[in-house]
Amino acid sequence: MLKNIKNPYLRIGIISLVVIGGSALLLVLSIYLGAWGKLPSKQELSNFKYQRASEVYSADSVLIGKYFLFDRQPIQYEEVPENLIEALVAIEDERFYDHSGIDYKSLFRVAFKTILMQDQSAGGGSTISQQLAKNLYPREKSGKFNLAISKFKEMIIASRLEAMYSKEDILMLYLNTVSFGDNTFGIESASLKFFNKSARELELQESATLVGMLKATYGYNPRVFPKNNLNRRNLVIQSMYSNDFLSQKEADSLKLLPLQLNYRDYDYSEGIAPYFREEVRKQMLNWAKEQREKGLDYNIYTSGLKIYTTLDSKMQMLAEEAMGQHMKALQNSFEKSYGKRAPWIKDQNLINKVIQNSGPYKKWKKAGLNEKQIMDSMNLKKEMLLRDWNQDEMRSASTIDSLLHYLKFLNTGSLSLDPKTGAVKTWLGGINFKHFKYDHISQSKRQVGSAFKPIVYTAALEKGISPCTYFSAQEVAYENMEGWSPSNSGNKDEAYLNYSMEEALSKSVNTVAVKVLEKTGIPNVIDQAQKMGIETTLPALPSLALGTAEIKINELAGAYASYLNHGKSVTPFLIHRITNEKDSIIETFKPVVAEKRAFSEETGQIMLEMMKATVNSGTAARIRSTYGIKNDIAGKTGTTQNNKDAWFVALTPKLLNITWVGLDNHEIGFSSTSLGQGANAALPIFALWLQKAKCRQIL
Repeated sequence: MLKNIKNPYLRIGIISLVVIGGSALLLVLSIYLGAWGKLPSKQELSNFKYQRASEVYSADSVLIGKYFLFDRQPIQYEEVPENLIEALVAIEDERFYDHSGIDYKSLFRVAFKTILMQDQSAGGGSTISQQLAKNLYPREKSGKFNLAISKFKEMIIASRLEAMYSKEDILMLYLNTVSFGDNTFGIESASLKFFNKSARELELQESATLVGMLKATYGYNPRVFPKNNLNRRNLVIQSMYSNDFLSQKEADSLKLLPLQLNYRDYDYSEGIAPYFREEVRKQMLNWAKEQREKGLDYNIYTSGLKIYTTLDSKMQMLAEEAMGQHMKALQNSFEKSYGKRAPWIKDQNLINKVIQNSGPYKKWKKAGLNEKQIMDSMNLKKEMLLRDWNQDEMRSASTIDSLLHYLKFLNTGSLSLDPKTGAVKTWLGGINFKHFKYDHISQSKRQVGSAFKPIVYTAALEKGISPCTYFSAQEVAYENMEGWSPSNSGNKDEAYLNYSMEEALSKSVNTVAVKVLEKTGIPNVIDQAQKMGIETTLPALPSLALGTAEIKINELAGAYASYLNHGKSVTPFLIHRITNEKDSIIETFKPVVAEKRAFSEETGQIMLEMMKATVNSGTAARIRSTYGIKNDIAGKTGTTQNNKDAWFVALTPKLLNITWVGLDNHEIGFSSTSLGQGANAALPIFALWLQKAKCRQIL
């Protein structure tokens, strides 16, 4: 046939076309057969699974956080509004319902404009099905030739997807896997992040905003580039008009609407109860490890678990609000009380110790830098964000400036739980998770001060010492403690005063507490503490009566719960149940309550009455006088030596709360007892929280 063509140029052209066509056919065939990388089979595509974010819910069914590698929550077709589907089809693939995975008309248009007319803005010509293929099997290599290979692969995969799934399924596979930027995948997660609502609740202009991001998730991110996104959103709306999904009047009115986001980032450092969520995460990692040992494969970042916790979201939000209100005022008073003589300014030994114990100093020391080089590096100033209660701001500061800035911050740990079960209701592990990761509830051991005294008095009652027994308040030097002599706070001469146990406890008289301990017997007090759930090794010394033992907040809370739970201690717990993505229960967790009573019913009632006196007329009386709270409350304040730790324990019929306030650096305390005592530094967090809860009718 070619012999009959006399024109040599025409003959060469035909041969070239045959060679090119044949080569292209061979290339496509080789791709199909897997020569350029294995293609997923139909079986693999039918068994496709998402990596799903695990969700954390409060006891009152509020989504409070997620654990994920990629933030994704797949949903069903019925959960997506029609306007979202229409917006997607209009802008991304207007012939979606007419093709079988490849839009040849669009493909030839793009090829003609790109190759022959050199129009680089012609677009990609990819259908939603091809984009889905790309989402499921991301491109691994770059370069023009590899791009062509990838395009052919995606066309083949798209055809297979279309043969296996309905159009609705393909739309949902796409919407559940596509990236919306900010490490967010899938329409449900994007809707929750940018508008704080489920996808089913999206209004048309909001759907257009999210769909508009798909062309370039960063360049059209409404949080970062609102103007770019607004223009793109309006283009989506115009495309909906062009495809007969909207009238011109509807499109014009929608384009006039402003861009309104309700952005909510599920970052570990942000949002409600970050310390609580971090503790849940740690417990879930241990749980997943135990499941793997049983042969079950669960991953908290990819398995789409639903974790239902004990936390009360309303109570938690009010607790965080109360903590912020009090700690801001207390921090200002604390800094003013020291003024220019503050240890973070004047105590050079302390400053040197803080510098030398810091991560940067140790890193540079390990790298072989000498002292001068290290200090030069640590004194180098740069722009950095420093947290303050009044306002976070960018400042020109050095590493040393930053260390000393955060050294002066007071911190807190506050826990409330159901004393009958140990279910945690609120959890404040610190003042700010972003800047202070250390959790003062589950990680920190601090001297408990006078908060230990009720355990001493409980042991005394159990040994038969009457609550009406009187003890002298006179100081005594203990020879077995090298002449140690405990004293009481204040200037009152108590040498000739006698106190009943109730009055001594309510007024937190140190000298009497030690005498009660001595009369009861130190081993008996330690045994009583252990019966109440204290696992920490306690010092067998008279100073134990004054709370020199260092105990975690959650451990102390479990012991105090016994006063409200018929003498039985509890173990604080955070997780009620774990389910899979379909909400089928995987495991439930039951309260851990002590089998045996730690003390008699009579002892428990006497102790509650004694601690009620602390609130009504003792060291915690400001709950009544300052905050005007009339609730039935028992309590105990605590202040440690040199005013380094302030405590308040509140007991109500249905709730137990323990709050600690102090500094992370044990060498710094409050400048005075009046400022650093438990009644002033710790009690207000609980009192303000209770006020707010009563006002909102939560309690």
